[in-house]
Amino acid sequence: MSKRRKIIKWSLIIFTSLILVLFGFGYWFMSLLSPRDIVVGVENTLPKDLPYITENQLPYSGKILAVVTSTDVMGESEMSTGYELTELSRAYYVFQANGFVVDIASPLGGKPPVVIDDDDMGVFDYAFLNDSIAQKKANNTIAMQAVNADEYAAIYFVGGKGAMYDFPQNKYIQSIVRDFYESGKVIGAVCHGPAALINVTLSNGSLLLKDKTVSSFSNKEELFLIADAATIFPFMLEDKLVEKGAVFKEGHMYLENVISDGNLVTGQNPWSTWAIAEAVVKQLGREPKKREKTGEENSVAILIAFETYGYDQASNVLTELRVTEHKPVNRELIAVHSIVAAMKWDLTKAFGLVRLLHHAKVLAL
Repeated sequence: MSKRRKIIKWSLIIFTSLILVLFGFGYWFMSLLSPRDIVVGVENTLPKDLPYITENQLPYSGKILAVVTSTDVMGESEMSTGYELTELSRAYYVFQANGFVVDIASPLGGKPPVVIDDDDMGVFDYAFLNDSIAQKKANNTIAMQAVNADEYAAIYFVGGKGAMYDFPQNKYIQSIVRDFYESGKVIGAVCHGPAALINVTLSNGSLLLKDKTVSSFSNKEELFLIADAATIFPFMLEDKLVEKGAVFKEGHMYLENVISDGNLVTGQNPWSTWAIAEAVVKQLGREPKKREKTGEENSVAILIAFETYGYDQASNVLTELRVTEHKPVNRELIAVHSIVAAMKWDLTKAFGLVRLLHHAKVLAL
């Protein structure tokens, strides 16, 4: 056999072996995920099916205005956008469960574009889609120029990449944020929602953001998802917040991070929605109603423990949740973070998260 044929032969053997190994690992990896049949019928969830909303109802506490984007396309990129459903629906029900009536506004009013990611949807998100009152508000939003600011105790800016285009320059948003801040009312914003804050000037001429500690969707999170984000968006949100004088507080990538600075409450990403909504409620002087945390939130707690203290501590948190407290855990979220780590070539971290994922499966048996 010629030297060339030997090289070809062994190259084929190595390539075939590699394919088989990767296929075998992929099959094993997929076996670590939660069975999909546990969520059959979740799309039919109604608000009345959720004890958090229906039981131990609290008295009326006031009104909160949620603001969503009216932008449906990211600049000249032709990429569709809108507000993130989960960032509205989850906050909506936290506010409602704590006695607040929620109205929904947008820069243009009417029916705004919405982004729905099936992989992120949970019972509260489907309940929102099946809630006739919530849908009437979401499909007939109040135009910002028609908002009566005096009616509301707090304002909450929902994320979604469209907010980068129509929140910053909207004079009605600038006016209501300035008035709320100066009168001590609560201002909340999550993910790309803090874009509403960047051009707000106070009555004394200073920028609202000067020396304020805030968070938002970070540069790392943005660029990992959209490599050319710096050319698609009018600005990078983290950079712009800092440019306007803010102290940017970045948490772990794609994990909960909520920052409160006086009456200003900001959250880093969609996984911060539950926490920021409850932080707004707390800032309004009410202790948030007790709520059973979702499997996604429990997984976020595990992942934060992993990022902060390492595998052993994360494994202990996981064991405590599953064995002692019998709490749900979303294995898919842990799997996604292991894939993200692998894509960043952090193989040690990726391996640790796969170990954690395997431990989660064992405990669920």
